[in-house]
Amino acid sequence: MRPKISFQDVSRRFDLGGGGGFLALDRFSLDVADGEFITVVGPSGCGKSTAMNIAAGLLRPSSGRVLVEDAEVDGPGPERGVIFQQYALFPWLTVRENVEFGLRVAGMAARKRREVADHFIALVGLSDFADSLPKTLSGGMKQRCAIARAYAVNPKILLMDEPFGALDALTRVNLQDQLLRTWSQERRTVLFITHDVDEAVYLGSRVIVMAARPGRLHKVVPVDLPYPRTEEMRLSAGFTALRNEVWRSVYHPAEH
Repeated sequence: MRPKISFQDVSRRFDLGGGGGFLALDRFSLDVADGEFITVVGPSGCGKSTAMNIAAGLLRPSSGRVLVEDAEVDGPGPERGVIFQQYALFPWLTVRENVEFGLRVAGMAARKRREVADHFIALVGLSDFADSLPKTLSGGMKQRCAIARAYAVNPKILLMDEPFGALDALTRVNLQDQLLRTWSQERRTVLFITHDVDEAVYLGSRVIVMAARPGRLHKVVPVDLPYPRTEEMRLSAGFTALRNEVWRSVYHPAEH
């Protein structure tokens, strides 16, 4: 079966002028299956965000290519929803209007647009805040709104770049569970970038460990924990063993 996303020997060099520059990503290859939840973890400067931005069509590779369902990525597209750490909501629009925005641009009729928006607003638990402006929401609620907006335009793939990185620990854990509940119902393909090892193990069906200087694939760790993931699972010996394996691979790559 063909992969949903295929990175094929992708490299990216950034030129700094005056003959200087650096190789941010070095011959990165990875296949992601349809409906898979992949997490990517690694030290700062390991090329995680560069790889995601290339998949999103926001950057072009210096060499190699990314395919989505066998079509080469050459720019942004509606089949790929992107969620960043910054919420990127329109501050003058309500939660519902933010979620409807992409549907309005696509020309969807107002009644259908509201129906779709309200479905995803309910899915992320924001029905009581549908008419609220972003300034009245907590950070976690803003990110849930951003997730609902991304889902509403029906992307085949969600590309998430440290979406919970700016949140406090408790909110982060709650949003991890919320994201997995949404994913279990919608089953989109997810590529989730994080610097948090516990988050990578808890969310992912596989953890992709990157090594830095230059950024490259270091190790793939299958997560043989069943979905749905639970609080008890976070405290299990199996989770701890996987967490330790990923931790050592990130922070002591020469030994692994």
